[in-house]
Amino acid sequence: MLVPSIKNLIFDLGGVILDLSVDHTLDAFADLSKIPKEKVKELFISSPGFEDYEKGSLDDQAFREFIRETYSVSTSDEAIDTCWNAMLLGIPLLKLDLLTKLQNEFQVYLLSNTNGIHLHHINEVMLPKIAGAKVLDAYFHKAYYSHLMCKRKPDADIFEQVIEENHLAPEQTLFLDDNAMNIEGAKSVGIKTIHVTTPNLILDYFYA
Repeated sequence: MLVPSIKNLIFDLGGVILDLSVDHTLDAFADLSKIPKEKVKELFISSPGFEDYEKGSLDDQAFREFIRETYSVSTSDEAIDTCWNAMLLGIPLLKLDLLTKLQNEFQVYLLSNTNGIHLHHINEVMLPKIAGAKVLDAYFHKAYYSHLMCKRKPDADIFEQVIEENHLAPEQTLFLDDNAMNIEGAKSVGIKTIHVTTPNLILDYFYA
């Protein structure tokens, strides 16, 4: 369980709170483009447009054009969005309840590498089905999204912005993320960390 010195919690979104499978999106793009999945994956890893989108260098429409060019498809915005959102599997209500409870005891923040299409889908499609009118921001004292910050984990400056804007002491702050590189980025500015290696780790950790 948490050491007494921890006063602030910073959560990643995908793979920590939101159940995620990039493989679902790779399958969807392979079906859409008729390109072998291994090539789809190779382009996903190597093409800078995906990270540019998370940094806000591309807007939603520019990203859709990037997808059309990268996978050589001529298709609707809706079809591209459906493929892109396929990786978003859902948010367990238990995790939303946990976040609500944690706000009573800690300063709770979200720091997510994300993008406009995903955030819209989460707030307009996913959350209304399980949480009524609430949007994602309601579960945190403050939510930070990479595409709005024009910064991206694991770079140190994105962590420094959260720390500085909220006057947090790094040694009193715990960051939870499923990506090992992001964990190292947080450590580099003195933040305590937990590497989330299983989908329900945060439930096991805070309810232990």
